[in-house]
Amino acid sequence: MSEWELPELVDTAELIVSELVANAVKTGCLTRMTVSVRRVTDRTVRVAVRDGSRTLPVLMVAGCDEEGHRGLALIHALTRGRWGVAVESFGKVVHADLGVGRL
Repeated sequence: MSEWELPELVDTAELIVSELVANAVKTGCLTRMTVSVRRVTDRTVRVAVRDGSRTLPVLMVAGCDEEGHRGLALIHALTRGRWGVAVESFGKVVHADLGVGRL
C-alpha cells in the first residue's frame, strides 16, 4: 500500500487478510496458503487468499448472540459487495476488492 501511496487502505486490507486466512484455516486448509495484494486498476486494490481447500466461503447472517460467522459479512460491507471466489484444481482463491479514493 505504501508503494501506491494508499495508507488509508492498510487497516482495511489487514482486516480482510485476517478474516480470509481465518476462514481458510477453519475450512481445513492443510496445504500451502498464499496472500496477494495487487493494484488491478487505478481505482481498485485486490486482496486475495489462495488455499488448498475447495470448501467455498458462505456469507452468513450472524445472530445477536453469536460470537462468530461475521467475517464474510464484514468483508462484504468493507468492499461494498465486491468480493468473490474462484475454484481451482487444488483449492480456491477468495478475493476482495477495495476501492481507491472512495473509502
